[in-house]
Amino acid sequence: MSACILILCTLIILMTSKGACAGEDYSREVAAEIRNFLFTDDWNFDFDEEKGIFKFGVNVSSKLKHVNYFVPVHRDSYTVYAISPIGADSDDKNAIREMAVFLSRANYGLRIGNFELDCNDGEIRFKVFTSCDGIALSREIVKASIVIPAMMFERYSPGILSVIFAGESAEEAIKKCEDD
Repeated sequence: MSACILILCTLIILMTSKGACAGEDYSREVAAEIRNFLFTDDWNFDFDEEKGIFKFGVNVSSKLKHVNYFVPVHRDSYTVYAISPIGADSDDKNAIREMAVFLSRANYGLRIGNFELDCNDGEIRFKVFTSCDGIALSREIVKASIVIPAMMFERYSPGILSVIFAGESAEEAIKKCEDD
């Protein structure tokens, strides 16, 4: 009986130790594909080996100028978050509401990814989730998941900035971005 308890305690310790959980629960293969893309395309990036998270920034052709990327790798997927350096005023509920409506209108019809708004602090980000379960992750998939958020900020930043700084309605602001 005591041998069984000892084995059980050892297994519990091993499974809850830093090596088995907490940050090591990500796909090394997925991380390698992302790293390979970023490295071969000459991106400056940081990678946290322990947590499986990439961090880097991208210059965009808009008045935002730059977005920050946060890319956590999971067991069979990864998520790309592109975060705007400018957010909605979290103390102004009308501004938060207009931004939520604007981003909802921007999201309508998007095939890959979506904008998100943190109503507590006003953070605006674009998210692309990529499932790698049962597929071979290709360079093209990684590239699209990283490039699309920057493209969305380039397209929609005039509206985002109009809502934030000019107090424009979501309806008017979206027209600036989608009337081609």
